[in-house]
Parts: sequence; C-alpha cells; structure tokens
Amino acid sequence: MKQSWWARLAQLCLLAAWTCIWLVQGCGPGPGYGIRPRHRKLAAMHYKQFFPNFSENNLGASGRAEGKVTRNSERFNELVCNYNPDIVFKDEENTNADRFMTKRCKDCLNRLAIAVMNQWPGVHLRVTEAWDEDGHHPPGSLHYEGRAVDITTDDRETDKYGLLAQLAVEAGFDWVYYESKYHVHCSVKADHSVAVEKGGCFPGWARVTVAGGRQRSLSSLAPGDRVLAVSETGQVVFSQVLLFLHWDQESSSSFLSLETVDNHRLTLTPNHLVFLAAQCRLDTGGYRAQFASRARPGDCVLIHTAPGQVHPSQIISVSVEESVGVYAPLTQSGTLFVEGVLVSSYALVEDHRLAHRAFGPLRLLLSFSQLLWRGVANEQQTSDGNAACTGTPFLCSTRVIKDKADAHVSEQTASKRDNLSEPLRTGGDRKRASVRRQTPHVHWYARLLYSLGCLFLDSNSFQT
Repeated sequence: MKQSWWARLAQLCLLAAWTCIWLVQGCGPGPGYGIRPRHRKLAAMHYKQFFPNFSENNLGASGRAEGKVTRNSERFNELVCNYNPDIVFKDEENTNADRFMTKRCKDCLNRLAIAVMNQWPGVHLRVTEAWDEDGHHPPGSLHYEGRAVDITTDDRETDKYGLLAQLAVEAGFDWVYYESKYHVHCSVKADHSVAVEKGGCFPGWARVTVAGGRQRSLSSLAPGDRVLAVSETGQVVFSQVLLFLHWDQESSSSFLSLETVDNHRLTLTPNHLVFLAAQCRLDTGGYRAQFASRARPGDCVLIHTAPGQVHPSQIISVSVEESVGVYAPLTQSGTLFVEGVLVSSYALVEDHRLAHRAFGPLRLLLSFSQLLWRGVANEQQTSDGNAACTGTPFLCSTRVIKDKADAHVSEQTASKRDNLSEPLRTGGDRKRASVRRQTPHVHWYARLLYSLGCLFLDSNSFQT
C-alpha cells in the first residue's frame, strides 16, 4: 500500500512520541539525572487532630475491626515480622510482639522510617506499641489485629511529634491521630480490603446520560461513547469518553454517598473531585472541585435539569457504603454528570485545572492517533478498491453499486445507533473491547502522574 507523505510523517511522529513516553516510564518516578528532588514544606498536625476526618473504624479511614488475632489463630500467619534496623522497637514484653503487624502496616512503617531519617538526620523512628496479645487496649482496638502502631522518635523530643504525624500521613497510613503528647497513633486498612487501592472512581451501577438522552451504567460504557458533561466554557455538551483511568468489574470498594434535596444520589470514592459550594448559587463560577470527603450536609452541588441547564442542589446527607466495581472514565472535557450531578474526571489532586492540563498530552496523543489511523484506513480501503477494479471491471462496477447501497444503509444504521447512544463498531472492535473490559487495570498514564504528584505536589493539594 502506497502511503502519502503526511501519513508517513505522522507515523514517524507517533513513534517518536511513544518512544519518549516509554523512556519516561522506564526511568520511573524519580526526578531525573542531575536534578535534586524538591522537598515539600509540611505542616505539622495539631494536638488531638486526626486525618482523615472520620473515626478510625469508618470505611473511609482504616475500616472496621475484624476481631483479635492470637498466636494460635489462623490469622496470625497473615502477620509479618518487621526487622527493619532503622526502626527502634520498644518491645517491653520481650516477645517481639511489637514487631508483628500486617504487611500494609509494615510497608507504611518502613516508608515512614525513611522519611524520619530524611527529615531529622541521625534520628530514628521508634515504635512503642504494635500488635497487642495481652489485652492492654480497649475492645475493638486495631492493635489486636496488627493494624495499628503507636510511634515516637528515638530522641523522644515531643515538639517533633506534630510533624511526625504529618509524615505518617505522607507515608500512606489510612488513619493518623496525634493522640497524646507522648506518641502518635497510626493504623491501616486490612490487607484484604480492596479499599486500599488508591484512585477515584464510581461504582459500576452509577448512571450517566449518553448522546440521545438515554441513561447507561458505567459498567456498560465504552471509549468512544459520548456522555453529558460541561465544557471549559461552561456549556452543557456531550463529551467523548477517551478511555478508563481505572476499570475493575470485581473489586469491592468503599464509597461516599451524597444525597440531595432533589433526590439525586451520587456515589463516589472519597478522593474523587466533585464541584461543591458552601451556599447554593446560580453562578457556576462559585463552585470549586473538591475531594468528595470534604462534602457536608448543607453544601451544594450542580445538577442537570432541563436540556442545557444546570441548577444547584443542596446535600442533605453524607453516608458511607460498599459496592462492587470501580470505574473512572476520562472524557474530552474532563467533566461528566454521574447520576445527574456534575463531577470531575479526576481524583487524588484537589486541583481540577491542574489535572486537566496534566492529562492534556494524553488527550492530544489519543486524538492524533485516531486521526492518523483513520487516514491510513481510508487510504487502504481506496487502494484495495482500485486493485479490485483493475482485475475485474464488471465485478467492480457491481461492487460499487452494492457499496453505495450498503453505505446508504450504513448511514441509516449509524444515525439510528447514534440516537441510541451506541457507537458503531465492527465485530473485531467489539471483541477487543470485550477483552479490555475483562482485564482490571489502572491506566499507565494515571500511574505515572500519581508517582510524579507524590514527589512534587504540595501535601495540602495531593491525597496519597
């Protein structure tokens, strides 16, 4: 097949772009050669402050207690022993009990130990309490499961503990409490809890409005579909779904459920962005994308009412629930209406505009690749048609007539399917889409931005 010069050039540019992206992935999340990492200025937690702003056993924090773990129970085999030489274990019982913990707790503790040494050279992390087998804590304590630790620094300078608590948040503990002037309490979710998975998503049954006005669940949505959204200029539009940043049909996760006075019920993960305002106002410019965990009864969200119109609606309740399936569609506009409520496509970073710009290269690359392969496919179709005509003119003439008839039928079918909001796909495309849906994944570009965000973004705007 003879390709035009622009098609060759486009393929070359695409290859170069993918090569650069592959090199960036291969280098990992580090700042690069010859560049010193920038240290973020952390704000120390206040005495008696805890993060996130839930109780410890809330599903949005470390989750429910699952019962005591004893040395004779089967669950004891799930605990691991932490022999990190950079951590000082008090172990006053001389049984190594303070070294036993869940794998997630161990990973967070090891990350915190590195952060402590970086923050205060020569100072080490100290663990005063971890797994409790002697009943020294109140019923329901996560210490009985190896999911909680009480920590200090080995120099025992109490003025460092506020910053130590913030470092624990940065290290990934699911709940951190500056509990006492003499220690900081930290805990994690259970290892088997899929709510440990980071990312902002919606449950599979959550509905969106697709082109034509029909409602479809996120689990049935596919790249190429157009969903109701708001453009950067504030207009209500149908925006194309480019891809899914997170797709998992079987995972069970913790979600927040926001119910409004207009009977809209939005369900999403706590670290997903939703447009909120403290007071209901018609001016959409007064609504700011914030973590769903910041939503409170009395706050207002934006809902879609009549065609092309958006109105405020007050939140009357915020609750926590568990559901199966996690889906995070990325649209061209970066927004969409889920259950009639305006939300962002983004999570983890509490800055919608920054996130939208960060995904700009990916949107550009996807648009460019679609344009490129569409042009190549058209050329190939034309070339194949000409080759067939050269050998058998009679068959070619009848085929042209048939193609015109098929094209007419195809246009009617396409129009009908567009009204039904189902993108026109070939059998092969449907099969490939089915294969993609069967494989749970978090998009590599989202992982890359997450790693870079952990390094460079301020802790007040980035949620780990």
